Amino acid sequence: MLTLHRVRAVRLTRAEDTEPLPGYAVLVDGDRLAAIGPYEELLAAYGTAYGTGASERGAYGANAAYASGGCGTDAPPAGAEPGARPSIRVREWDGILTPGRHEPDGAALLEAAYHPDPREAAELGTEPLTGAALAALPMTETRWGASARRGLQRLLAAGTTSLAGPFTRPAVRTAVQRSGLRQTDHLEETEAPLSTSVALAPGAPADFAVFAPDGTCLATVLSGRLVHRRR
Repeated sequence: MLTLHRVRAVRLTRAEDTEPLPGYAVLVDGDRLAAIGPYEELLAAYGTAYGTGASERGAYGANAAYASGGCGTDAPPAGAEPGARPSIRVREWDGILTPGRHEPDGAALLEAAYHPDPREAAELGTEPLTGAALAALPMTETRWGASARRGLQRLLAAGTTSLAGPFTRPAVRTAVQRSGLRQTDHLEETEAPLSTSVALAPGAPADFAVFAPDGTCLATVLSGRLVHRRR
């Protein structure tokens, strides 16, 4: 099923000086961006074939655009007949959609820091441990892998869609590969920094994030999959 992400505006690149396009939306088909343009135009072009399309049970909630505290709603296109099966799913977010953040220090965050398990909070706290605090921990590959997965969840919750490696620990490398985050190494960073070079365009991977006006990440999407949604 096609998914149309309706937002306040779309910023096509990561550069802060790129002007957001108010009223724009992005259309996702599988793991790719199918179209970018004004919401009403995309809805008219792709969202009017009702009656025979596949439907996800419970995919549509109340049509309360921007009324859910920014957490996003799944709403039927305006004018849909009661009981009609949707050809398109509309997700609405009260924020600006961008290519998401790039984390240039990914290797340090995941291989030179330990992200405590919530069950360890009383003993270790909740913030990443580095330096002497990290050296005092008995680290195994299993523990490194679990730490990396928690660190990756932090990155996704911040709207990160790519990060720099390389990653030398097998457990960390596996966690990164399974996360869906795009990975670069330092050589690629020098030649074409992902912090500025990535742009949203039809045919490109459906990797993006939506940020509220205060900078809070509302949603992160990788290869068309919603991997983080603010509750």
